[in-house]
Amino acid sequence: MAVEDEGLRVFQSVKIKIGEAKNLPSYPGPSKMRDCYCTVNLDQEEVFRTKIVEKSLCPFYGEDFYCEIPRSFRHLSFYIFDRDVFRRDSIIGKVAIQKEDLQKYHNRDTWFQLQHVDADSEVQGKVHLELRLSEVITDTGVVCHKLATRIVECQGLPIVNGQCDPYATVTLAGPFRSEAKKTKVKRKTNNPQFDEVFYFEVTRPCSYSKKSHFDFEEEDVDKLEIRVDLWNASNLKFGDEFLGELRIPLKVLRQSSSYEAWYFLQPRDNGSKSLKPDDLGSLRLNVVYTEDHVFSSDYYRPLRDLLLKSADVEPVSASAAHILGEVCREKQEAAVPLVRLFLHYGRVVPFISAIASAEVTRTQKQKLSPPPFPRDPNTIFRGNSLASKCIDETMKLAGMHYLHVTLKPAIEEICQSHKSCEIDPVKLKDGENLENNMENLRQYVDRVFHAITESGVSCPTVMCDIFFSLREAAAKRFQDDPDVRYTAVSSFIFLRFFAPAILSPNLFQLTPHHTDPQTSRTLTLISKTVQTLGSLSKSKSASFKESYMATFYEFFNEQKYADAVKNFLDLISSSGRRDPKSVEQPILLKEGFMIKRAQGRKRFGMKNFKKRWFRLTNHDFTYHKSKGDQPLYSISIENILAVEKLEEESFKMKNMFQVIQPERALYIQANNCVEAKDWIDILTKVSQCNQKRLTVYHPSAYLGGHWLCCRASSDSAPGCSPCTSGLPANIQLDIDGDRETERIYSLFNSYMSKLEKMQEACGSKSVYDGPEQEEYSTFVIDDPQETYKTLKQVIAGVGALEQEHAQYKRDKFKKTRYGSQEHPIGDKSFQSYIRQQSETSTHSI
Repeated sequence: MAVEDEGLRVFQSVKIKIGEAKNLPSYPGPSKMRDCYCTVNLDQEEVFRTKIVEKSLCPFYGEDFYCEIPRSFRHLSFYIFDRDVFRRDSIIGKVAIQKEDLQKYHNRDTWFQLQHVDADSEVQGKVHLELRLSEVITDTGVVCHKLATRIVECQGLPIVNGQCDPYATVTLAGPFRSEAKKTKVKRKTNNPQFDEVFYFEVTRPCSYSKKSHFDFEEEDVDKLEIRVDLWNASNLKFGDEFLGELRIPLKVLRQSSSYEAWYFLQPRDNGSKSLKPDDLGSLRLNVVYTEDHVFSSDYYRPLRDLLLKSADVEPVSASAAHILGEVCREKQEAAVPLVRLFLHYGRVVPFISAIASAEVTRTQKQKLSPPPFPRDPNTIFRGNSLASKCIDETMKLAGMHYLHVTLKPAIEEICQSHKSCEIDPVKLKDGENLENNMENLRQYVDRVFHAITESGVSCPTVMCDIFFSLREAAAKRFQDDPDVRYTAVSSFIFLRFFAPAILSPNLFQLTPHHTDPQTSRTLTLISKTVQTLGSLSKSKSASFKESYMATFYEFFNEQKYADAVKNFLDLISSSGRRDPKSVEQPILLKEGFMIKRAQGRKRFGMKNFKKRWFRLTNHDFTYHKSKGDQPLYSISIENILAVEKLEEESFKMKNMFQVIQPERALYIQANNCVEAKDWIDILTKVSQCNQKRLTVYHPSAYLGGHWLCCRASSDSAPGCSPCTSGLPANIQLDIDGDRETERIYSLFNSYMSKLEKMQEACGSKSVYDGPEQEEYSTFVIDDPQETYKTLKQVIAGVGALEQEHAQYKRDKFKKTRYGSQEHPIGDKSFQSYIRQQSETSTHSI
């Protein structure tokens, strides 16, 4: 979800690896151990939770999380909780990384000290405040100043123990006075609209222009300040909870008698001081935060056209896409945006065919080719080349639904049945039988193997077309090897697609978390066996280092297994193959618990909120009492007329959205902002082509006999706001071509020195045909003149986009006001931005 910013769209995303915690404080009981889990939070809103690691003070999580961030935030926070069966889970400590500091830790494993959690460490939100100083004459004729302080509203206050009933105290404080006033309590909202004005009498200071001729002791306004404290009205005996404060010296009124600004709330100056940071242990994290600033499509046309014609360039090593792979530190960096861009424009098959064919051809020049080029057919496409990384990424994007349909039932059965499958005699537990374990494992391998080899008709067409080109290129190059047409394909579909998914199902969303140690061991053994079966190597037993694996593999030495693999590989790599399976087969797209409001289908009865299990397929959207139960209600996809956010004020609840049907709307609350965005996006995509989709809708609910948004009394009144613009109808590949081109521009820009070095290498090769200079040997340059020509175009295109970004920043810098709602006072990221821009601009804010 992009944030619009004057014609430029801003996308935020974060990829997190939660490693492990160490040296957590021991539990004050006999066992000393804890049952801990870790949460990922945007400020204080939880968006992800790891599994619970039991009985450990050094829990290992090893979990990955990725999300698009749909809103602004100040901190990316991580909380370590200790599960408590009888009471609320207790917080051990937290790590809070400010948004502007995320780049410091970009893609680096870092240990963070856990910090104590208290009211001051949990401060968040902002306040809109107005001050006005006016001159009045008292009954005694004394001229003095009256200060009007207006608390307009607050946004994003923290929720304490599941509730937020905020109020504000406003204090005029100075060396000799302290006068406090209080707003009304606003119930059940963390975005309260106060709009209350408080008046304080202030005498005229000596430093101001006209001095009263009356003999009156005056107070220096410059020494006064307004302090605003936010509190949560609590029913607990411990008193109200502190939510944050701000302090404004009255000298802000020197230039003008009125002042208005937004402020970020701050912790108290004398807030409780943390204990030594190492008291609570530490947490290992790897965080990759990305912010893409995307212009309209026309800006990217020159660079995009240059990239899209890469498949047609002769040789392909002189193309812009191949050059990106050459200059990036990791091929994966280049492969991700390239594959997404080519998929979006339907050019991925010709591009991958071209670079794969070029890679195979290079094996003919073994003496001149540096690694990772393959030297024999058994290692073809096994290296980390651009071709192999692009194929990996294509399978991940285009094949995820195929992977789920094929493997998920078998993986779920293995996780639930939990049979012992250990076949290493050294690792057998007391009471376990080796023969029984071997039989259990054999049944599991058979189940998974048949699921894979019988799934050929479901393999996505784009993957089949790529496999066909791989098979043809390999067979042409290694004509003496009849099996190379199989191994070229199996090295991807088995080795790099199915085997990793079996080994780590959580990384492919086949399971929500890491499996337990016993199941993980079972899946490791299954993955090894299936991988070997798929490889079709001549000596299977020799493929295993462990003797017990070689013994177990004797079960599968029958010809029928090799035949099944070959038939499967033939099917998924056939030219012009199309999926004969009915497109009407239901595909599970998303499921999970959410809270729904009763729709009022019954004439009488309370319209209350209930937790339900929601399930979306390409046929219908249903909810159930629990997972696996029969549906309580079903909405056919063609009856979804719109899917839109629901304004928070409707029910004083965050993260709500509505699924609009012909007769009523279903109101649903997701667990957090990320989940809400995901559900809205996929529901919109799957219903995008419905003929009766609405163009207008009501952003608020129908309550008390009228729509809260437009006050219309008829529940069938047409909507008052335009619906969100359409999204791509392709469920599997929702790709923004401009965003991917912007990412490619950013990569080229960050590796500009390498582009220039590559230009030098082209010049050197053109005029000097001797031994290659060592500094240029890392680049693949088959045609120096063509490569140089492309490099020149790439550098020109990148330079033009860089100028556009610089101009946008300068224009934004001129228009931005510190203290606005977008950039409240106390916004450190904006202060940093000001410092950067001040170095290159003479404009004031």
